[in-house]
Amino acid sequence: MAVREILTYPHPNLRKAAQPVERVDDEIRKLVEDMAETMYAAPGVGLAANQIGVLKRVFVIDTATDDEPSQLRVFINPEIIEANGTQTWSEGCLSFPGASEDIKRAEQVVVRALDAEGQPFELEAHGLLAVAIQHENDHLDGVLMIDKLNALKRRLLSSKLAKQAKARSSADSEQPRV
Repeated sequence: MAVREILTYPHPNLRKAAQPVERVDDEIRKLVEDMAETMYAAPGVGLAANQIGVLKRVFVIDTATDDEPSQLRVFINPEIIEANGTQTWSEGCLSFPGASEDIKRAEQVVVRALDAEGQPFELEAHGLLAVAIQHENDHLDGVLMIDKLNALKRRLLSSKLAKQAKARSSADSEQPRV
């Protein structure tokens, strides 16, 4: 297992649609392990494969709180087949470090996917799990949380992220070269 680099906005791979997984094999299971380790190290509650530069339709989610045992869920080739109600949740994203925005989503979803062994399943989700499924599924389609904001909030967030990127770049350039 390995912690992989998480791509940050506006990296172009975040806008690319992921391709379906043809076969769940050891390579895909290794990807899932790396994604879980990367998500936990970040820390986050979800991670899509294209956030680490792999354009495959895979995401992982764990919405357990710190005092609960891990509830890692793996979604390969997910498809949201039902969405009902609405809720607004303050969402963050590992590809938007430090950002948190209120996003309106369905309150309940039913998702169909394959697990890490390639077995099909359906899951009905509510609350945070439903939000996380929708958020990560959007990533697989190249849709980002910034796309869910009105024009003003989108400009403000984009400006904030550009300043952060410039500060990181400046700090990196000040590091001694070896």
